[in-house]
Amino acid sequence: MSRSFRPRSMVGGDLHWAWKLYDFYGQIDKVYGVKAFEDGDGFANAAAILNLLENFAAITYLVLLHVCKSEIAPLFGYTASTVTLAKTILYLTQEYFCGWCAIGHNEFTDVLYYWIGPNIVWCILSSMTMYKLGGDIILSLRRDKPALKEE
Repeated sequence: MSRSFRPRSMVGGDLHWAWKLYDFYGQIDKVYGVKAFEDGDGFANAAAILNLLENFAAITYLVLLHVCKSEIAPLFGYTASTVTLAKTILYLTQEYFCGWCAIGHNEFTDVLYYWIGPNIVWCILSSMTMYKLGGDIILSLRRDKPALKEE
């Protein structure tokens, strides 16, 4: 969310008070820091667009599931989880292919606790959600499929 208010949410900005804790992450991952913004690095802003898609799908899933009681809800939940997994893989591979350009300045323990660990959690949780909702979608498709007639 703070990316959509850049640079106002960053150090020196009038909205920085709401994102003070985010400064720490900007120090771990330079992609989200002030220097990347000043250098015109568009990765964080591009990721924010994916965040909007992810959040739209997740909120739609919750509304369809709990408010509308719609059978299409799992499709939106599956989509949100797919975007979460894809974004996380994108972050990991982007960092690998640039030679750890945004996190390589950290001690290994900091990278492990604040970058690798959370990304592993996102991969596991989104994969588990995809597995569960994918199973629900398959069952729904099988249930609604007309039986084949034998000749």
